[in-house]
Amino acid sequence: MVCGDREFIRQARRVRKVLGGGMRQVGVIAAAGIVALTDMVARLADDHANAARLAQGLARIPGIAIDPVLVKTNIVHFDIDHPGLMAANLADRLAVAGVLVLPSGPRQIRAVTQYHITSNDIDAALAIFEQSMASL
Repeated sequence: MVCGDREFIRQARRVRKVLGGGMRQVGVIAAAGIVALTDMVARLADDHANAARLAQGLARIPGIAIDPVLVKTNIVHFDIDHPGLMAANLADRLAVAGVLVLPSGPRQIRAVTQYHITSNDIDAALAIFEQSMASL
């Protein structure tokens, strides 16, 4: 979703067309944006708190490097600091146990909290991270 004054929107539309982007039926995307603005803004604090909780828990796990102070939104980036362990391998191990993360580099992982994720889910995910890292 893009917001701005008339001139900014004009430029954004031009760039979108130059880059080949365009949809004829944007209502599906617009609907998601409307729900985000009308119903989800109040929930952002919960998502951010869950991300902070995740970051703090990850920081205590040997083999994971993260500075929880740097986590300001619902997106958590962290590094794998374990010899021989690559992000894709850890992501695969976690997925088998039900925790979905995205390798964003050879030794970097991205995790995102959202409105379906509860603090209990964060605790469960951290336990799975601990088990996965301890079994290496």
